[in-house]
Amino acid sequence: MTEILAALSPQDSLVAVMVAVSVSDEDIRTVELLAIERMVNHMPVFADYDLDRINPVASTVYALFEEEDGLEALFGIVRESLPEKFFETAYALACDVAAADGTLRESELRMLEEIRFELNIDRLHAAAIERGARARHLKM
Repeated sequence: MTEILAALSPQDSLVAVMVAVSVSDEDIRTVELLAIERMVNHMPVFADYDLDRINPVASTVYALFEEEDGLEALFGIVRESLPEKFFETAYALACDVAAADGTLRESELRMLEEIRFELNIDRLHAAAIERGARARHLKM
């Protein structure tokens, strides 16, 4: 696990945040995994990303969630490897994963709150990002 953590790229950090939201309710839904895959396949920030990194990054997140201070460690790694200008991007991707199944669970809301706090996302900016995610994931 340490080798993976020492080598997280900025894109790995974005994937780690998305996986963390999916794992936060201890029920990884297929629709959430598909949302992560779709974003990695189509967003410009992932244009040169090696898709084979998704599984090791996800495994790292799973392992961290098993540790007592794993969430704190995850955010430390993310803050270290992700340039600050991408913190709002990380939050937007997290919101899209949380909204992907059409239901926001309490644990997902707590994780989003933690991401806002740890990445110092302005509350007004966060509200706009959250509203955009809701709008993108509404069902008829």
